[in-house]
Amino acid sequence: MIRIDIPATSANLGSGFDSLGIALTMHNRVWMEEADTLEISTTDDVQVPTDESNLIYWAAKHLYEICGKQLPGLRIIQENNIPMARGLGSSSACIVAGILGANRMLGSPLSQADLINLAAQIEGHPDNTSPAISGGLVASAMEGRRVYSVSVPVSEKISFAVMIPPFELKTEKARGVLPASYSREDTVYNLSRSALMTASLFSGDLQNLRVAVQDRIHQPYRSGLIDHYDSVFRMSYELGSLGTYVSGAGPTIISMIDTAGAEDFGRNCASHLEDRGIRGWRVVILHADPEGAKIIIE
Repeated sequence: MIRIDIPATSANLGSGFDSLGIALTMHNRVWMEEADTLEISTTDDVQVPTDESNLIYWAAKHLYEICGKQLPGLRIIQENNIPMARGLGSSSACIVAGILGANRMLGSPLSQADLINLAAQIEGHPDNTSPAISGGLVASAMEGRRVYSVSVPVSEKISFAVMIPPFELKTEKARGVLPASYSREDTVYNLSRSALMTASLFSGDLQNLRVAVQDRIHQPYRSGLIDHYDSVFRMSYELGSLGTYVSGAGPTIISMIDTAGAEDFGRNCASHLEDRGIRGWRVVILHADPEGAKIIIE
């Protein structure tokens, strides 16, 4: 049986809409082996599909078909640490687990570049799947069916305070509120800040992050879908956030923080949310995962 560890991912990072993504040190774990029938279970109480609609199984079967093979059945055990529909790449983690596991079971006929392309084709965009596979901070662009991406390490000076609310926000709904077109001014505004974000996370230039997260493309339109949006953003900056943004399509909100004060920030953040009557939110301090998904033979 093989085990695949897949990191959570955070896309957009404010200004880098549909182009920037980062792998984080929160992981789903999937055990997988060929079987005569389909058998899917979990190690926790998270409800997942146990039929052929299961995304891990579907992705694995899809890769087998691409390689001209038939998948008779599969035994899958899921450990679900990435919360679903929270903007932390839970669906991307399932896709990546399925195709990486299937590729290994077939003797690795596909390269990492092939897997990055396939994952993006299944997901529809590469900003979560690419960092899930490559690790680090990934800038991606799709040209036709091919992904062009670069992974760079994130400075250890920077940690991530992940504020996870007790409600879901489906990507389809979050995309549905976005306008069909943008002004040249707003486009240039985001392009300049997206470039600044990439360089600042790589170099550890902390003073740039507050400007680099600024965005006119998606967050202003999605803010109304996230309860307590303004309060959480304001509180994070009062506590010393270097830059706060909506993770992916939301509703999770992430603050980039100085690693030296990360644990204090996390404790203060949790208590301030309670003090403001914002109940049920979970605050987790994470770091950038430099490696991406890993396969372990058990």
